[in-house]
Amino acid sequence: MDEITKTQLEAAAFRRLIQHLQEHTEVQNIDLMILADFCRNCLAKWYVAAAQERNLALEYDQAREIIYGMSYKEWQALYQGEATPEQLAALEVKLNSKP
Repeated sequence: MDEITKTQLEAAAFRRLIQHLQEHTEVQNIDLMILADFCRNCLAKWYVAAAQERNLALEYDQAREIIYGMSYKEWQALYQGEATPEQLAALEVKLNSKP
């Protein structure tokens, strides 16, 4: 597979991941962090880093809006629930188990 096609496929898969996360607002960031060690905010940070590597100006809040499909504050108000004690405990275990 040539590099252009590979990049196009990777971009399409990334867009589908973002769409999937936007459609599944019941999936909380803390759950993603516990299970996969990344969340929507991580994706936004990686997006900013990719822009910076290409000398493009992109603010973190702009990247979060791309990832969330709306402002982060709006997403929080509409979809973010309080973390349960179980979630917080699982995240703490996850964070403490990193090398």
